[in-house]
Amino acid sequence: MPVWLLLAFGALSASQAMAQTQLSTTNSKARNLWEKAQSQAKGRDFNKAIETLDLLNQKFPSLGEPYVLKGSLLKAMGENKPAFEAYRDGLAKMSFNPARSNDYYTLGELAMSFGEYQVAADSYKKYLKTASKAQRSTVRAQRQLENCTFALSAMAKPVGITPVRLGGPLNTFYYQYFPALTADNQFLIFTAKASPDDSADENIMVARQNKDGSMGTPASISPIINSPYNEGAGSISGDGKTLVFTSCNRPNSLGSCDLYISRRTGNTWSNPQNLGRNVNSVEWDSQPTLSADGRTLYFTSTRRGGKGQEDIYVTTLQADGTWSPARNLGAPVNTSGKDMAPFIHASGTTLYYVTDGLVGMGGLDVYRCEMQPSKNWSEPQNLGYPLNTFENEASLFITSDNRRGFCSRSRASEPGVKAERDRPVELFGFEVPPEVRARETSTYTQGRVYDAQTKKPIQADVQLYDLGTDELTQYVTSDPENGDYTVVLNEGRQYAMYAAADKYLMKSLSFDYTDKRTFDPLTLDIYLEPMRAGRSIVLNNLFFDTKQYTLKPKSRTELNRLIQFMQQYKDVQVEISGHTDDVGADADNIVLSQNRARSVYDYLVSHGVAAARLRYKGYGETKPLTANDSDAHRQQNRRIEFRIL
Repeated sequence: MPVWLLLAFGALSASQAMAQTQLSTTNSKARNLWEKAQSQAKGRDFNKAIETLDLLNQKFPSLGEPYVLKGSLLKAMGENKPAFEAYRDGLAKMSFNPARSNDYYTLGELAMSFGEYQVAADSYKKYLKTASKAQRSTVRAQRQLENCTFALSAMAKPVGITPVRLGGPLNTFYYQYFPALTADNQFLIFTAKASPDDSADENIMVARQNKDGSMGTPASISPIINSPYNEGAGSISGDGKTLVFTSCNRPNSLGSCDLYISRRTGNTWSNPQNLGRNVNSVEWDSQPTLSADGRTLYFTSTRRGGKGQEDIYVTTLQADGTWSPARNLGAPVNTSGKDMAPFIHASGTTLYYVTDGLVGMGGLDVYRCEMQPSKNWSEPQNLGYPLNTFENEASLFITSDNRRGFCSRSRASEPGVKAERDRPVELFGFEVPPEVRARETSTYTQGRVYDAQTKKPIQADVQLYDLGTDELTQYVTSDPENGDYTVVLNEGRQYAMYAAADKYLMKSLSFDYTDKRTFDPLTLDIYLEPMRAGRSIVLNNLFFDTKQYTLKPKSRTELNRLIQFMQQYKDVQVEISGHTDDVGADADNIVLSQNRARSVYDYLVSHGVAAARLRYKGYGETKPLTANDSDAHRQQNRRIEFRIL
């Protein structure tokens, strides 16, 4: 709204108030000053009117009407903090009056904007005593009263400590927001803008972690990504290889702002590609957040058909490389209010976002909800105070290990900075309290994939399965230039991981994180054997009870991967060989190993693999991988192998 129109509206409102207001005194000097102030206000000389009202307040401090009129003029001028103080002080000097209904509402709104919850609550209660139930503001006042009750309770029981501004070399821009980190916390990306001018360019910056844990100097993520157009609200996959970000008004855009994707090979980012009509709309699409493997994308959109003006949507990367049609998350996540800035934790089981459509601290608050076994989201829970305040909260990020959190916040009001949008925005960090943590803590394994013979890096698919559910939970690709990969794993789970490349034997790896004591990041290089006769792999995810040969249910993930392998390479013939440790009689071990190998053979044949392509044999304890001198070594020797004939 132009300033002149704002002032005219303010003068009209003040004029209406003055026409309905009588000064509660018969003192002639007071009335003369009151009439003078009214005349100045009608003439739109607000500053002079305020000077006169200040004089009136000094001479007759018990009068409340001059304070209220001063408050209305200050509010029209955009001076909300002194306007709040004037309304508060003026109404406190006057007894309850139904004619002051609008003033009570105005004070309530101003008090909420500065976190003065008790003042706001008292004002809304007075307003609701006088207002018609048919008025639109009545519904808002009732909701704001609920927010006051919640906020006062939340502030009485803080959750964690107040976020702390991050030190240099970060926070060197006028605005910096939407922080996001890779799973290993090595790279921090965020959006930066040098000034509040509309002409200033938004860009995505990246800072690398130093050896001492501090962050290095931010730099542009890439000249391929940052352009003369605005780029921001970036989200990066756990391995740092996939970036989805927002850019506005590009020549190939579908709406005002669209989502774009870029992938990194080595140190080079690809040219950004518009995610297309399955994801983007003709409206505003922004604020993306990627799952750890970069294959599930949540974002905010104002497209039609949602529950509110802004809603949260989700799309997934399909087998053919396209993204599925974006789906509205629906209730209970989306509300009739603004639902924005989603963040999916690396575990994939906890979603954070901001909304003003639920009871909270009065503005946009951060909430968390958890993925249920039904794949639906739980009821959102407010993160409480001090992560939520009377201000509108922005994006939130929590590291994979649930220890550190990051957010952006407006700096406190400064002289000459009236509008919230013009206040500097900075990055903050905090220790994550237990109540705020994602349901599942994550760690990661990372390394490189090599050709076992040449020792050169190769591109391979690395897939992670939850053995408890036989569900594919991560799917990444190692870098074709340097072979590096990163996979995120959740605490309390048992996983099978497979690395596979064309014309190589797949590698079978097992991770058991059901024991929290072993939940640490791993560095694990993987060597893939070229698929030649005589090459073999150990099948690390086949499970039997002690001295038994019946396959346990969690073996099905490995067995089904073997079926896929045999279907992919239809000419390959293999031997399934069983091996034991040295515990027990030699003859018994031969029989046990033979029966275990036979169990795998029977499963494959019963699921369509031709028996002529398979053979099985038990070797007992005759071919140990290592000495049988410890429980760990014996466990290595108890194995099933898969050998190319």
